[in-house]
Amino acid sequence: MNTQVLLRELAARRWSAEARAWFERAAAESARGVDDERFCVLFSEASRWVRPKVALAPSDAERARARSLMPGFDPERWTALEATRAALLFAHQDLDRDAGARATDELFRYADVGEHSALLKSLPHLPAPERFLARAREGARSNMRSAFEAIACDSPYAARFFDAVGWRQLAIKALFIEAPLWRVFGFDERVDPELARMALDLADERRSAGRPVNPETWMCLGKFAGARGLQSLEHEFARGTSRGRAAAALGFARAGELDRLRSLVAVEKDELVRDTLSGALAGRSDSSAFQLAGAAVQGAR
Repeated sequence: MNTQVLLRELAARRWSAEARAWFERAAAESARGVDDERFCVLFSEASRWVRPKVALAPSDAERARARSLMPGFDPERWTALEATRAALLFAHQDLDRDAGARATDELFRYADVGEHSALLKSLPHLPAPERFLARAREGARSNMRSAFEAIACDSPYAARFFDAVGWRQLAIKALFIEAPLWRVFGFDERVDPELARMALDLADERRSAGRPVNPETWMCLGKFAGARGLQSLEHEFARGTSRGRAAAALGFARAGELDRLRSLVAVEKDELVRDTLSGALAGRSDSSAFQLAGAAVQGAR
């Protein structure tokens, strides 16, 4: 089994009899060969048969299978409509040829918001996915939150194909639009000195404007915090919100400041911060540890 087969299986569980019959007809037509205009029509028709807000809802075992097939692939946040659209895309006769790449590009040109997100989520599952790097970069620059999260947070594409510049831009964009940076696959492996500098510049700008710093900013420092980063973390830990201080504690841990953590946990009274300090001392300071800190941002909207 590959991820294309898995996505079709998961989508099929959510189809009505009428949706299944439509899909079989559309997929068969696509497999026989259609022009780009007709393929775009078939792709858009999916929303007539599958409701847009029905969750794909994979089981834990299916999520584990997805990760085993492709590291970083997690269908948890896919909808049944997105998976159906992806399965129809996979049915294109020439998907691994120039004609298939052209047809996919045409889908992007005419896509609505929902179709755009489905296409972006589908990219790593296509043959030679690097062919669509320009479209992925467009998604990472998009002001549409759903499009940004589709490529940045719900796909391993960026970790596999973005260069250092594109990766840093994606991280800072996530902080700007308050997307969940902790969900970006492969994030910790690609933190570098330049990203740390950019994150600290952003923190300084926020403070100068009298605005709070996104707690996930401290994810971007890692071992490259340096004196400037440690000073900024100290400022946040002294004056931030509960979740901001918890995130700063994780920043200390990621910078290797374990002695500082021990001195802080001994006197900390805030339960969230104290638990985070204890967890960090036990080794829980990777990007997933920022989920609770990031909830402050998610809940503020």
